[in-house]
Amino acid sequence: MYNKNSNQDLLGAVITAALGAGIVTSFAVSQGQSPFVALAITIFSALVAVLCVQAGLI
Repeated sequence: MYNKNSNQDLLGAVITAALGAGIVTSFAVSQGQSPFVALAITIFSALVAVLCVQAGLI
């Protein structure tokens, strides 16, 4: 049932990571955080998630 070696495409990983990080950072912006810091956090977390997928850690 759980296939650890599944081949997840890069675009799907980027979209999923960016959406997840974007939700959290949009809340932070609504609380007063700088939009540029929020965008940097979103991009960084999306890159880390994609690197983890490519390395087979997830």
